[in-house]
Amino acid sequence: MNCLLCGQTTKSELTFSSLFLLRDDCSYLCSTCASSFEKIGEDYCPNCMKRGLSTTCQDCELWCKEGIQVSHKAIFTYNQAMKDFFSRYKFDGDFLLRKVFASVLANELKKYRDYEFVVIPLSPERLLERGFNQVEGLVEAAGFSFQDLLGKREEKASSSKNRSERLATEIPFFIKDETSLPKKILLIDDIYTTGATINRVKRLLEEAGVLEVKTFSLVR
Repeated sequence: MNCLLCGQTTKSELTFSSLFLLRDDCSYLCSTCASSFEKIGEDYCPNCMKRGLSTTCQDCELWCKEGIQVSHKAIFTYNQAMKDFFSRYKFDGDFLLRKVFASVLANELKKYRDYEFVVIPLSPERLLERGFNQVEGLVEAAGFSFQDLLGKREEKASSSKNRSERLATEIPFFIKDETSLPKKILLIDDIYTTGATINRVKRLLEEAGVLEVKTFSLVR
């Protein structure tokens, strides 16, 4: 099998990449590409996993003042390798790359068996343009299903906004009509930056009657 990122032949025997990231029986990356991704270390905000902290960060304190208790987990940092990955997967539309983190996501998501999974949706316009929801692709590749509870109205892409614009934007998400809400939800996105998207959707679900909402992303 060839590495999905660089094309180099991967080895079928137990390798660093399989220990660090991928299934033992199916390595989608060579060891060089696998080692370029950086997991979040031991020092981070206990609420959102922002690196380099051991106490609650300023962002989470601000969310608390808004009435939102952040309860977020993530796996990787947004380094250059991850930025390049999302450029190819999310923006260039290389859907095969959804498999790259399948095993590491499976290992994390199985910790939330008591929760119903819900992914952050794309607007119909964005979905038509991109051809797929990148978060759905990651979750499905990891072997999990999710509930289709949320919709999104079209707006300026969050990746093109600065921090203040993301935080000030009126939430474009909504709960679909005649939706039966579960008691416990794990809300999943690809990247957590300011938390503006996922934390406001979390509040939306809580205000609609969901008893417990935790949030998760591949990257912080």
